[in-house]
Amino acid sequence: MRIVVIGGTGLIGSQVVGHLADHGHEVVAASPNSGVNSVTGEGVAEALAGAQVVVDVSNSPSFADDDVMAFFRDSTGNLLAAARDAGLGHYVALSIVGSEHLVASGYMRAKVEQERMIRDGGVPYTIVHATQFLEFLVGIADSGTVDGVVRVPQANIQPVAATDVALAVAKAAAHEPTNGIVEIAGPEVFTFADIIGRRLAARGDEREVVADPDGIYFGENLTGDELVAAADAPRGAITYDQWIALPGNAER
Repeated sequence: MRIVVIGGTGLIGSQVVGHLADHGHEVVAASPNSGVNSVTGEGVAEALAGAQVVVDVSNSPSFADDDVMAFFRDSTGNLLAAARDAGLGHYVALSIVGSEHLVASGYMRAKVEQERMIRDGGVPYTIVHATQFLEFLVGIADSGTVDGVVRVPQANIQPVAATDVALAVAKAAAHEPTNGIVEIAGPEVFTFADIIGRRLAARGDEREVVADPDGIYFGENLTGDELVAAADAPRGAITYDQWIALPGNAER
């Protein structure tokens, strides 16, 4: 199949391209650097011509509320219009487990809107919901730091390696559309305090981590399993201990 990956040079997209190419698909890694800009529409119709599948793993360069909503509305609208015109049989997009619980966040509201547009877009689709990436744990710690103390929700989290997410997206692209959501999650569930504490300790970061009943994540006060995938959702293969042992991960 000819498969176009929007955002095909990024963290997830580049790995999706590799997986699909390894399985014999004709893959186009599309990005503004290659003349394909989904926000303006430049080059989108040309990239999708002759394709059977489009995969959207692009992301907004700005997380400001208005900017991110405009990005996903414009990008998704342009991609859907081009996909319909080209007669594509499958639209695959990457989104987030628990996004519907985090509507205080402008970014999460934009992802929810992106999903609505895809559901209503007239193209067979699969939306892949991933839990938070192991690669983003330090960023989560930074966002929760107040006066040198990391305050996190008294809730659970099921982080997944980006490598496992990319494989799940590639598998979705190579199969028939589900016209629904599939999930991919890490193989382990942690409390926020446990995994953030372990992650910081691995890089020699001495910040104290506190499970705060008022701790906020993306603007919401989580208390349980809002970010945990369904019990029957596929799990990635890479545990936290395996991931942290890979070259460069402890220090990043």
